[in-house]
Amino acid sequence: MISKSNIYDNIISPIVTEKSTNQSEYNKIVFKINKKFNKKLIKKNIEKIFKVEVTKINIVNKRSKVKKTRGRKVKVSGYKKAIVTLKKGQNIDLTTGI
Repeated sequence: MISKSNIYDNIISPIVTEKSTNQSEYNKIVFKINKKFNKKLIKKNIEKIFKVEVTKINIVNKRSKVKKTRGRKVKVSGYKKAIVTLKKGQNIDLTTGI
């Protein structure tokens, strides 16, 4: 099961971009999450941490890429992100932090 020290380990950070802030109109919030966690664990932890009701979670795996920076090849690591849909009328204030 989930230990108390493990509750905050799956959510790395919220993703605040123009696209993710536009999704907040539809009660959706985007988080960067640990690659090992699945939808059920993320749902439980978000409900415990923020005290909201989650209706749906979509997960997107962002692949790692190789980019050129100053003439050198640099590997940009990939990550996993979760798009969390909340129940109508509920929201998470990302400015307060966890």
